[in-house]
Amino acid sequence: MSLETAKLRVQELRELLNQYSYQYYVLDNPTVSDYEFDQLLRELEELEAQFPQLITEDSPTRRVGGESDNTFEKVPHTVQMSSLQDVFSFEELREFDGRVREVVEHPIYVVEPKIDGLSVSLEYTDGKLTRGSTRGDGFVGEDVTQNLRTIRSIPLSLKEALPFLEVRGEVYMPRKSFETLVQEQQENNEEPFKNPRNAAAGSLRQKNSKITAKRKLDIFTFNLQQIQGRELSGHAETLDYLKEQGFRVSPSYNVFTDMEEVVREIQRIGDNRYNYPFDIDGAVVKVDTLSDRERLGATAKYPKWAAAFKYPPEEKETTLLEVQINVGRTGALTPTAIFEPVQLAGTTVSRAVLHNQDFITEKDIRIGDRIVVRKAGDIIPEVLRSLEHTPGSVTYRIPETCPSCGSPVVRDEEQAVLRCVNPQCPSAIFRSIVHFASRNAMNIDGMGPALIQSLIDAGHIHSPADLYYLNKEQLQGLERMGDKSAENVLTALESSRKNPLSRLIFGMGIRNIGQKAAELLCARFPSMEEVQSASLEELNAIDGFGEIMASSLREYFDRPESQALVERFRAAGVNMTEPRQVESDLLAGLTFVITGTLPTLSRTEATERIQRNGGKVSSSVSKRTSYLLAGEEAGSKLTKANQLGVPVIGEEELARMLKEE
Repeated sequence: MSLETAKLRVQELRELLNQYSYQYYVLDNPTVSDYEFDQLLRELEELEAQFPQLITEDSPTRRVGGESDNTFEKVPHTVQMSSLQDVFSFEELREFDGRVREVVEHPIYVVEPKIDGLSVSLEYTDGKLTRGSTRGDGFVGEDVTQNLRTIRSIPLSLKEALPFLEVRGEVYMPRKSFETLVQEQQENNEEPFKNPRNAAAGSLRQKNSKITAKRKLDIFTFNLQQIQGRELSGHAETLDYLKEQGFRVSPSYNVFTDMEEVVREIQRIGDNRYNYPFDIDGAVVKVDTLSDRERLGATAKYPKWAAAFKYPPEEKETTLLEVQINVGRTGALTPTAIFEPVQLAGTTVSRAVLHNQDFITEKDIRIGDRIVVRKAGDIIPEVLRSLEHTPGSVTYRIPETCPSCGSPVVRDEEQAVLRCVNPQCPSAIFRSIVHFASRNAMNIDGMGPALIQSLIDAGHIHSPADLYYLNKEQLQGLERMGDKSAENVLTALESSRKNPLSRLIFGMGIRNIGQKAAELLCARFPSMEEVQSASLEELNAIDGFGEIMASSLREYFDRPESQALVERFRAAGVNMTEPRQVESDLLAGLTFVITGTLPTLSRTEATERIQRNGGKVSSSVSKRTSYLLAGEEAGSKLTKANQLGVPVIGEEELARMLKEE
């Protein structure tokens, strides 16, 4: 294909993809299937790879994100990104109206839902997105342009190429995306985000924009900050204009001249707040006419032309029927309140986690109580308080023996939980095998909870390693397990043997070690032998690790039963290494030891850079050490290197060896 032909096809593909994205992400009206869209995107990627001179920053291919390309540099806001004054009653809202009417005789108001997200600025020069930044303190934010480019409802280019345009929007995470993310975090033994707003904020500040792209963030544009080349007179008019330019604007914005109509609109939005697929925490009332806004001005903190009406969280009374105790894969006993079903935040709720005995005692929770429940962040059910006790009731106590195996439980002071320490506890074994087979661990397709329970009941498995010793006859002997189903399970097991070490480590269910921690561990120690022999000091030195994580690992691999489990995996042919991404052989045959604090690299980053270029990293200095990479406060390793005559280099010398600038 000639350059000229490619140029025409690239332009055609970009126009099609931008049109389809706008219909899908802004209008919620897709006109092509995901498969068709992906095929067009792939064709564009291939053409841009073949003709890199045709790549532009507003190409749809620029939305996928990149590796560690965010620096979060400070961005001064030319127009202050003010916060709004909150009001919590209609009386306060009427007082706001009175203050406005002291300056503007006949104000016009626009009412919009208040999206619960993270405020950002989007700047366009000559119709192209040139910068995106967070609100920060209103005066200075952070540059998050690369991450904002991954949000598909943000236009990378506008229909009208104005000299300059700045708009303000609210980045949010839809409820469905949030629920999926929390489920993944829980499966990975990670601390889940508390609510969609925190999840959106955390996702928008990812160093790696590929992670942001996976989080499926969205945005509503709600204010015009600056514009050159156009004259607009009212807020509703600006939203109409922004919609024409391809922005996804506030989900509803209606104009009123009477404050009582405003009140009714706020009530209407509040009545429907749980029907939105995203969180709202209030409604915003703004003076529509831009010249009136200038006359009204602002205080040091708030504009005088707007107010945010905040809805109170929905709370319901119900009756506590019982407390169920679940035993997790680490043996932790988790109490769950079972109560009469109530409608909360748009769904029926009948259970909520009670966390631990301290929580129960503090709130004096008793069976039969009238309790108040709500959804934390409108997502997670929680018990707020007890209103009324039944006569003769006592504060609920978690049993002192495990409900699954009858063994005594012990209190884990670090986490304030009661824990069954019986390694053969049936519930803990079941949970540990379910976790091992889960998607983010060993991803054994078809090995779900029901099949695992059947295998345990039949006496075929007692630990995760036993899965790799199953045969076809054992599987076929189970109810509803035919010949083809048995073959599929064995094929999935065979495939999982090849997983990288980090998946195996995560799947083993070590306390305090989630998926990310397992990846960090195996990036530093890429074989099971190295992981097992790593000292507490070496584990603590991993960037991103802490003392609790390091201690949990060391304690786990010091146990004889853990060592036996590893040997069972090894004998079954399960992979025990982590593949390394090798970019070059510039450091092939060289062994480095890293010590001290380097100017710009963490130890993990330096280790990864050396390994990617064919080198090895050791934890101790010896005659076989090729170089000691030393930073500030190098300590005893520097002394030993000097004694042995090992060359000592700094970060700059390493960069020169890698032929970096």
